[in-house]
Amino acid sequence: MGGVMGRWRDVVGDDVAEHCTPVTFEERVLVVRADSTAWATQLRMLVPNLLRRMAEEIGEGVVEEVSVLGPAGPGFRRGPRSVRGPGPRDTFG
Repeated sequence: MGGVMGRWRDVVGDDVAEHCTPVTFEERVLVVRADSTAWATQLRMLVPNLLRRMAEEIGEGVVEEVSVLGPAGPGFRRGPRSVRGPGPRDTFG
C-alpha cells in the first residue's frame, strides 16, 4: 500500500498528481479522486497506461484495477440550506 500511495507522483507525473489523489488501496483496487469532472474523465481514459506504469514501477499484479471518482459535491444534510424532513428533493405538496 505504501508503495502505491507513496510513489503516486512518480508514476503519474506532476500534472496529474496536482489534480488527482489516491484515496484508498484495498484488494488490488486503487481508488483515485479527481478535483474536477474533466480530470476524472481524463484519468479514466488513461487507466490502461496507468496500470502499465504501476506494473513497471511497483510490480506486476500489485494494482489490478483503478476506480476514478469525481469531485465530492456538497450534501443536503448540513449547512445554511438544510431542511428537516424529506428535504429539498420532495416534490409533493
